[in-house]
Amino acid sequence: MASEGKILVVEDNDFVRMQIVRYLQDAGYDVVEASDGKEALDITDKSIDIAIVDVRMEPIDGFEYLRALRGRELKTPVILVTGDQNPDLLGESQKWGVAAVLIKPVQKDRLIKMVARTILHNGK
Repeated sequence: MASEGKILVVEDNDFVRMQIVRYLQDAGYDVVEASDGKEALDITDKSIDIAIVDVRMEPIDGFEYLRALRGRELKTPVILVTGDQNPDLLGESQKWGVAAVLIKPVQKDRLIKMVARTILHNGK
């Protein structure tokens, strides 16, 4: 099944990043990887259809990445990935217009559905 969309996966845990990338590639998506928020900002441009971003990273975390993205006036949809189930995180996510929040460990079916829905919703 070939899918449209270039997806950026930003995750500092190599195993988790490789797993998410494999799920997306198996579904036919073109995937670009970054191991932290700083690297992600260097490669994020209008060609990225969706960014899937870990919340807890150094030196730039998921929310700092999101603020920088919006500061550049890039409307790239962001799906956050976290192991943290803090209710404040959901409130902060809504404030920044996050497309979805996925809890680790990321389930393949849920990830693919969220990506497809986000691409559809954003007219890509």
